[in-house]
Amino acid sequence: MTEKTYGIVGLGLMGGSFARAIRGNILTGPGCKGKILALDRDPEVLRDALGEGIIDRAFPPQDAPEMLRSCDVVFLCLYPARTVDFLKEHRGDFKAPSIVTDISGVKAALARELPGILSPDFDFILGHPMAGGEKEGWANASGKIFRGRNYILMPLPSNTPGDLSFFRGLVAALGFSRIVETDCAAHDSKIAFTSQLCHVIACALVDSAEDTGVTSFGGGSFEDLTRIAMINAPLWTELFFTNKAVLLERIGAFEKSLGALKAMLVKDERAGLLAWLSQVREKRIDMSRIEIHAANGEKKSP
Repeated sequence: MTEKTYGIVGLGLMGGSFARAIRGNILTGPGCKGKILALDRDPEVLRDALGEGIIDRAFPPQDAPEMLRSCDVVFLCLYPARTVDFLKEHRGDFKAPSIVTDISGVKAALARELPGILSPDFDFILGHPMAGGEKEGWANASGKIFRGRNYILMPLPSNTPGDLSFFRGLVAALGFSRIVETDCAAHDSKIAFTSQLCHVIACALVDSAEDTGVTSFGGGSFEDLTRIAMINAPLWTELFFTNKAVLLERIGAFEKSLGALKAMLVKDERAGLLAWLSQVREKRIDMSRIEIHAANGEKKSP
């Protein structure tokens, strides 16, 4: 692993964090022969990454073929649609053999494109690191954001056992504590709830604020709930529309639950509200138990 050449396409928050984590967690110590190559459209970002010693070589977009031919492992840290376009443009440029992976937050649409993209030269592994932050760009990248986080892996029939085993080890070495394996449809359904709906709610809550000065009355709850409303608008617009059908179902279920709560308040149903809140509390506690068991490598049925 320490002798591999790693390629990062896109040195934003996620790509930059992968580069930093690889440099800090894998390519360390004397005798390490591994390298990190990076491609980005911003020359200043590439200069900064080189200057800090995080990457070994920098490439502008027009030199992508040269970089890709040198990489054993490539992380495509791009928006979902751009990931598809990049694979189509450079299908014949990847080193043979190599591993290529993505970080896209929606998978079914990408998976539908793969039959016309995949090449015997590289093994494409669908992945989704469940990490990030509200601040964008290389300046906010950190190799620490992966520590203790979940990584979603969606194995394809074309993936070789050896490559999957290597990749699981790589993900663990980067700091992820839990690897969840599923299919693309299940991924998009769950992510619509645990990620996309949460961003929708946070944005709607901020939008409904009577004024920006309301934060003077914050005690932590508002801040915790709305941190993710400081959103990368172009990215999340694409994610919402790409997963539109499933996200609308999740929004509908949330509206139904919110409507039930509102109805109990309107009708002064105190006993009903007390029972409902108690039920919600127990459900969240049970979720926490499952999280703890999973973190310890144990299995517990919900």
